[in-house]
Amino acid sequence: MTLYRHEPGWCPRRRMRHSRIPDRWRSWLYDDDSLTARLRAGCPRSFRMELLRQRYTRVQRNEARVLGMPEHRYALLREVYLYCGNVRMVYARSVIPLTTLTGSLRKLALLGSRPLGGFLFASPGMRRGEIELAEFAQGSPIFARATENDQTGLEPIWGRRSVFRLGSKPLLVAEIFLPAVIMIRE
Repeated sequence: MTLYRHEPGWCPRRRMRHSRIPDRWRSWLYDDDSLTARLRAGCPRSFRMELLRQRYTRVQRNEARVLGMPEHRYALLREVYLYCGNVRMVYARSVIPLTTLTGSLRKLALLGSRPLGGFLFASPGMRRGEIELAEFAQGSPIFARATENDQTGLEPIWGRRSVFRLGSKPLLVAEIFLPAVIMIRE
């Protein structure tokens, strides 16, 4: 099935050789705190989020596996860009299983243009699972989606993902960092 042909090679952060990651990406990939809060701090007057797409769909095989979902089940897929002013900093892809969207967590489907990270890090009892890292080279589907084919250079970009749990309910958040993000200074 073509949906799964070019899945990224995610690696647990603890098993990734530190020397493999370019210095400029490390502080972003190794930060365990809220990305939304970090971006807001780095561009306090001009942080914004653009909702690209939110729909119910089947997700990639690796996403279903890490969430413990049967392969062909549907989930809510949410894709956004995070900006500092008019400069795109991050492409984020969140997968929320339908079994998570029950009870009080139904509101996750209604976030609209509000960042998911703000909701997650404000939720009592939220737990973040192990962070996985991946490198995306030009030509990969994630690279193309993250950059919208605006190939600002031939260098690979990096991302991280982790499963968050709200109670016993999981959701997956992947954050793909674009080259401009390294210009943010706190």
